[in-house]
Amino acid sequence: MSETHRDDRAAGAGQDELLLAMAGITKRFPGVVALDDVDFDVRRGEVHVLFGENGAGKSTLINIVAGTYPQDDGTMTFDGRRITHLTPHQSRLAGISPVFQEFSLAPDLTVEENLFLGREQARWGVLRKGAMRTRAREVLHDLGFDLRPGARVGQLMRAQQQMTEIAKALLQDLKLFILDEPTASLTERETNRLFALIERLKGEGVGIIYVSHRINEIRRVGDRVTVLRDGKKIGTVQASNVEETKLVEMMTGRRIDALFPDIAAMAGDAMLDVRNLSTVDGRLSDVSFEVRAGEIVGVAGLVGCGKSELARAVFGLDKFSVGELDVLGERVAHPTPTGMLKRGVCYFPSDRVAEGLALSRPVRENASVAALDLADFTRWRFIRRRQERTAIKRIVEELRVRPPQIERSVDHLSGGNRQKVMLARGLTRDIRVFLFDEPTVGIDVGAKTEVYQFLGELTKRGAAVLLISSELPEVVNLAHRVYVMHEGRIVNHLEGNEITEEAVLASFFGTGADAPSAGAAAG
Repeated sequence: MSETHRDDRAAGAGQDELLLAMAGITKRFPGVVALDDVDFDVRRGEVHVLFGENGAGKSTLINIVAGTYPQDDGTMTFDGRRITHLTPHQSRLAGISPVFQEFSLAPDLTVEENLFLGREQARWGVLRKGAMRTRAREVLHDLGFDLRPGARVGQLMRAQQQMTEIAKALLQDLKLFILDEPTASLTERETNRLFALIERLKGEGVGIIYVSHRINEIRRVGDRVTVLRDGKKIGTVQASNVEETKLVEMMTGRRIDALFPDIAAMAGDAMLDVRNLSTVDGRLSDVSFEVRAGEIVGVAGLVGCGKSELARAVFGLDKFSVGELDVLGERVAHPTPTGMLKRGVCYFPSDRVAEGLALSRPVRENASVAALDLADFTRWRFIRRRQERTAIKRIVEELRVRPPQIERSVDHLSGGNRQKVMLARGLTRDIRVFLFDEPTVGIDVGAKTEVYQFLGELTKRGAAVLLISSELPEVVNLAHRVYVMHEGRIVNHLEGNEITEEAVLASFFGTGADAPSAGAAAG
């Protein structure tokens, strides 16, 4: 008897408890079999976790359930009825509500307008704005999310946009809730609110498909876990008693003994030195820090603390009102992205879709875009295509982008491989300072280990790495020094054995000791 059948029988579920049943699902894209004869089901009132590497087929499966893609083979039954030719509209009417990792929000509309987009309330052809605003406030209050219905979505932080997507999903008569990496941008408080919501929905008989790479979350909210690898179903296990190593082995097909590599500190001269920096918008105030050659410096703090703005200001995306900035020992009075690239500084944003990549363009163009001013890539204002292809092909192979097709458009790649394409920019020119903002958001364990190894290789080459992350284990296990931020200020500086999760967390709310100046930190 297979592992899957043992687990299903052990759970003792009858067919009447099944909300969703998928059998023999196959989906093909040009040159790729995304799903290969996959069986999957969800019971009423349970959380069924989909687990697997980027590119394993998780997104394809939930897109079929949501009506975005039709399956090529196989059958699907929902709420006791056989379903064929499902569309997103039909899916929503049936009570299926997805919250995808890539948001489907209109940035120029308000939160309230996004919640009711496509399902506006009207009477005699006139929008019932008051009723919609009241309903929006009720949903947001019920969730405990700090959102104003009248706020424009394009001006919200990513975490608030995630809240908007979740709230939008709850406006309908819900039977099946699909959550794709829902906590990637949420604070601990917001995550706890979401988990409380999940428990409530389970009690109401709602089935939930939960996609996550975070094993601690899987144990906390999951009932069963189905692992996919290379488009195939590897097995289904009970979330309560499965070991982490077992899940990782099922996911990758290999054993990963250590998630975090041992990166030796080889701190040299200061490559980036920031003193008393404040930004025009007031999000940073009197910030001082430095990053040396051959070290990883972590920046931790709650969502909205200013850690992302730190990298943006250094790279010249956000203007600062006062402060001094030195790169490789030279003063930079007015940093701009172009100028910082030429000085050997590269910034990697947290939002790959909105800021990091041109999804419709090929891997080659996305990887080389930061180096087109170099003679190796351009002559007399014409791109040297042969040299460009040769250079990008070498970098793609070094980073193990899959598939290694440099003319493939980035939107056909998994999240982990998209991240690698963005990282490739740092290898197209002589970059000495790397500014990483959430470099592993939304990517699987296997891809994370490759990113961590990449960071280690950078330090071996003598690069300076600034690692901004909401994942505390990343900061604690990878950084040689850590700055903790609260409300736009650095409130603590830790190094060596001082770096523990407890010490970092203690400073999240501004209760830690004031950080020393950059000069004192260097001593």
